[in-house]
Amino acid sequence: MATKPTVAIHKFSSCDGCQLALLNMGEALVDLAGRVDIKHFAEAGVLDESAHVDISFVEGSIVTKLDTQRIQQIRKNARYLITMGACATSGGIQALKNLAKQPASWPADIYPQPEFIDSLDRSEPIKAHVKVDFELWGCPINSRQISAAIGAMLEGVMPRDDREKLCIECKRQGHVCTLITHGDPCMGPVTRTGCGALCPEFGRACYGCYGESELPQNSALAHRFLGLGLLTDQVERRFQLIHPEPERTLGLGHGGQDD
Repeated sequence: MATKPTVAIHKFSSCDGCQLALLNMGEALVDLAGRVDIKHFAEAGVLDESAHVDISFVEGSIVTKLDTQRIQQIRKNARYLITMGACATSGGIQALKNLAKQPASWPADIYPQPEFIDSLDRSEPIKAHVKVDFELWGCPINSRQISAAIGAMLEGVMPRDDREKLCIECKRQGHVCTLITHGDPCMGPVTRTGCGALCPEFGRACYGCYGESELPQNSALAHRFLGLGLLTDQVERRFQLIHPEPERTLGLGHGGQDD
């Protein structure tokens, strides 16, 4: 890789939170700008989407026909492609529409003239359309992840994918377990670390923002949630909130009772 590699940051369907993680780096962003040549970053006012770069960071999911064309060109123009955040890595909250029995009907429930809405039936992660070299999980990601990823690639190696369970981070920081002591449906046992255990630090259960951890015991945790008094559909919504995954097996019955 060149001494000063070129970088682009692209946006698809998302809230811009992951791009803001870049802008919120403060002085570290100024230092980063001195180490790389940023060719495209609309959020920061640098515009050249067709630029050929060493590394492309992509935020957002694929939800329109134009998106499918754009991502193909971005992939061709980049040596490495890294996705940022839940939307780009798993489809994001907008992928909840993938779980609908009749996904094509939802625009008519919202818009008076749905025929003008250019939207695919599904919200898909970037990897469903092109090769992805590395994924940064989170909703949103944080500045530390960006710094670590770019720092590693400047040294000529791929970033480390940390899938350690959030529970380990809670123990390191001495946080009281919200699942055991409060009886809250905490997703920490099946969620990867990365946020610094932010919610448990303030006594709140984890929402699963950073995606699935290593060796997740989803079914066991789902049954524990039933034991807390949650109904089956409430447990399913808990698991699908940030990273909707229809293929995830929870082993639950319906109507609030286990089969």
